[in-house]
Amino acid sequence: QVQLIQSGGGLVQAGGSLRLSCAASGRTLSSHGVAWFRQAPGQEREFVAGIDWRDDGTLYSDSVKRRFTISRDSTKNTVYLQMNNLRREDTAVYYCATGADVPVSPDAADYWGQGTQVTVSS
Repeated sequence: QVQLIQSGGGLVQAGGSLRLSCAASGRTLSSHGVAWFRQAPGQEREFVAGIDWRDDGTLYSDSVKRRFTISRDSTKNTVYLQMNNLRREDTAVYYCATGADVPVSPDAADYWGQGTQVTVSS
């Protein structure tokens, strides 16, 4: 049974930083693609960042490029999302997800974390 357990998130002022964690059991993240998605109220779930298991190549949406960093710690079977210079429009529920390759759309993910709220205040 695969489980993705998320931690981190919370309330932060604009310009601040947060780090999200996604720890896996039942699946080795270093041999699967991992991505972070987010969903704001009334919006569709959107891709934020992904990391490829083959070469640790990373991919980011234009809206978070140069502000967010996705990384992996294989010894802990955990993927992180470091979020810097947060903006109000980053407010959403964030989800980690995994698939055979980097899931760049929700349909491509086969397992999901439970979601964590990130709220950025002005």
